[in-house]
Amino acid sequence: MKFALKKTLLAAVAVSAMMAPSIASAEVKIGFLGGFTGPIESLMPAIANGAKLAASQVNAQGGTSSGKISVVDADTTCADATKAADAADRLVNSEKVVAIVGAQCSGATISAANNAAIPAGVTMISPASTSPKLTTMKDNDLVFRTAPSDAYQGAVLARLLKAKGFKNIAITYVNNDYGKGFAGALKAAFEADGGKVAASEAHEDGKADYRAEIGSLASHGAEILVVLAYAGGSGQNIIRQALEGGDFEKFAGGDGLVADKLIAGVGKGKLDGIIATRVGSPKLAGADLFAKAAKAAKLDPKAIFAAQSYDAAFLLALAIEKNGSAERKGVNKALRAVASAPGVVILPGEWEKAKKLIAEGKDINYEGASGSHEFDAAGDVPGVIIETTVKGDKFVDVGPAK
Repeated sequence: MKFALKKTLLAAVAVSAMMAPSIASAEVKIGFLGGFTGPIESLMPAIANGAKLAASQVNAQGGTSSGKISVVDADTTCADATKAADAADRLVNSEKVVAIVGAQCSGATISAANNAAIPAGVTMISPASTSPKLTTMKDNDLVFRTAPSDAYQGAVLARLLKAKGFKNIAITYVNNDYGKGFAGALKAAFEADGGKVAASEAHEDGKADYRAEIGSLASHGAEILVVLAYAGGSGQNIIRQALEGGDFEKFAGGDGLVADKLIAGVGKGKLDGIIATRVGSPKLAGADLFAKAAKAAKLDPKAIFAAQSYDAAFLLALAIEKNGSAERKGVNKALRAVASAPGVVILPGEWEKAKKLIAEGKDINYEGASGSHEFDAAGDVPGVIIETTVKGDKFVDVGPAK
């Protein structure tokens, strides 16, 4: 009887072992919060594919020690805080993701973090949320970003406008965290440098007619209208209607406008010479490696926030590996460790090298596609702002804005 019982138990253990997933085949879920519908819809394919390129490189080189990376998408719509919270809740509580890339729009990131990620201890890295409001969040050190704050971009745009001879500007901004933060930073910097902000007025996204708002702005006699909004939303409508009404001839804007959809909506040739800024990447070895991999994957390496999204996903994979498990707790601390000097430099795509060094107990320092990402106490990073403009039917970069 004892022998028969022993054989039965051994057989049960063997069957159980065959049915249980191996660590190599296990799934490590990373969430991706994006505005797949709404005003930044046209930007989303490149941003999402940047993160998925990082995951594919990790998986092609054996995955993490806890399993291969699976990227799970959720739509925030960018503009609806409730939908952003619901999307994050699904990722955190239903999909059980370890960490999140995103969200993209600042209001969506703040809502997702406060309502789902922070209560559950889930680390987030946004590639595109630029509102200064993220800097002062009470986030338990769980919210990071790989794009610089608009406190910086606003100051850069102010200097750029002054350098081009503008002394009197009007600002219209979308009434959300992105627009408010950018407009506030621009106004403060422009006035500090001796310029005049004739008017700075909020507008609501999603309207068909902005002629009343445009008329109010034009009545102040500004030389140029700065539009801090989205190419697929109010930004496009405001510029088109301002041109149609003859209220303004010159325009400037931030990264929310930098999409070919703006040109298609306003009309080829009508935006030539527009002054715009966008988040860029410094000249690093990692930028070239990312560009090569992106082109092989049919992804434009210069697409706005694509490199920042790649870095966010690769950093989270490194942090999960450093943390030693697919548990949420400790990912944020591991993230700071893998992103900061000192340590052996890891460049984009160098997963096997990083994994081996981590296993040996050695420190690593990720130098990314879009920057070095030495996170400060608030989870912010310094960055590079690019001056860009329109020629014909596309945006073309002028160079780093100073």
